[in-house]
Amino acid sequence: MFRPSISRRRRPRRPVSLPLLFSRREAEDLINQRIHPQTIAEGWRLARKAARAALESSSVDHSADDAAFREDLLRIARTTLSSKLLTYDKDYFARLAADAVLRLRGSNNLDHIQVLKKPGGNLRDSYLEEGFLLDKTIGVGQPKRIEKAKILLANTSMDTDKIKIYGSRVRVDSLNKVAEIEEAEKARMRQKCEKIIAHGCNVFINRQLIYNLPESIFTERGVMAIEHADFDGIERLAAVTGGEVVSTFDRPDLVAMGECDVVEEVMIGEDKVIRLGGCKSGEACSIVLRGASSHVLDEAERSLHDALCILTATVKEPRIICGGGCTEVLMAQAIDRQAESTPGKKALAMSSFARALRQLPAIVADNGGYDSAELVTQLRAAHAAGKDTYGLDMYRGSIGDMVELGVAESFKSKMCVLNSASEAAEMILRVDDIIKCAPRAREG
Repeated sequence: MFRPSISRRRRPRRPVSLPLLFSRREAEDLINQRIHPQTIAEGWRLARKAARAALESSSVDHSADDAAFREDLLRIARTTLSSKLLTYDKDYFARLAADAVLRLRGSNNLDHIQVLKKPGGNLRDSYLEEGFLLDKTIGVGQPKRIEKAKILLANTSMDTDKIKIYGSRVRVDSLNKVAEIEEAEKARMRQKCEKIIAHGCNVFINRQLIYNLPESIFTERGVMAIEHADFDGIERLAAVTGGEVVSTFDRPDLVAMGECDVVEEVMIGEDKVIRLGGCKSGEACSIVLRGASSHVLDEAERSLHDALCILTATVKEPRIICGGGCTEVLMAQAIDRQAESTPGKKALAMSSFARALRQLPAIVADNGGYDSAELVTQLRAAHAAGKDTYGLDMYRGSIGDMVELGVAESFKSKMCVLNSASEAAEMILRVDDIIKCAPRAREG
């Protein structure tokens, strides 16, 4: 059961290496039989076409029924998490992932799902928060809760000590002139703060630090100021609140403000975080991960991110297929049937493509410590008898009905694996020769 594995804002890794490796091995055997690479490539294209047809015919689509489609997402999530750290709590985290993805309402923008890691407790203490959580602190003396928030998102310097920042050198003949320079800098910062407040915001979130003077000004005016929201955080906030990140404040009429129902400080374990509830982008949510150590949390985040990515792909292309090596054997048998009626050497290339596909369930069985030859032959016999939904049951070391066992995969992911691996193998096959540098002579 191969599953795409996705850290936040990373693309999911597609497991094309194994099919590519087996196709290469089969190609080498065919070339040794003096079959031209063009003939092999032509046979592979026919095999890929037959495999795609078999894969499409085996797929099912329950997107018209919300309850059935949610169950499909849960099955895919459980299958994805079965080989990872979260396998013992896969039912719980599958529900978390499915609920979070369904809130996106088809937008497929994972930036709207924030994963927050907080050490402490155990993995079962993790939960889905309907809102956006920001792991930052509110300025001293500022309001801890604001309703109907108007949020100004900025990436600007809020430091008055420009001389120190730019490494300038100023010569003065008295301390009074130093005080005048400092007062001029403070006056400019006050002017900048007034421009920010003139936007009509009651929450100001800056990517950079906010120093003592501007923080005290915001406190006096009752504005909640949040500093040092990193680049990913500020961009994600812009996406979920509907605002835009600004650096200058001369034209308030051109600035899009972020909006949410409430901004408040809440406790998670022993830490304080800022919760943005009722964001303009209603699909925004946060998954709070709890765990005994940072290593457990990192691995849990990677596992959960894999599930989130494959589920968003399934929402976009709702068809699903059976896992457990079922579709590989199904595609291999469809190719073998077509190869029997295909004349010429292309049929040999098609048979080699089918053998490469059958290697995948064999590798899965070997990884589980089972007799792969026995299981794969049983699986082929079951498919020949018309049991098209049978695959490998890795818990019992036998074959079983994947529909009853709830082992499912995304149709889109499997199709990408099939196309990417076969096209890459064909591209390598077209290489005429490899030029290598001569090895360096060993001295002495």
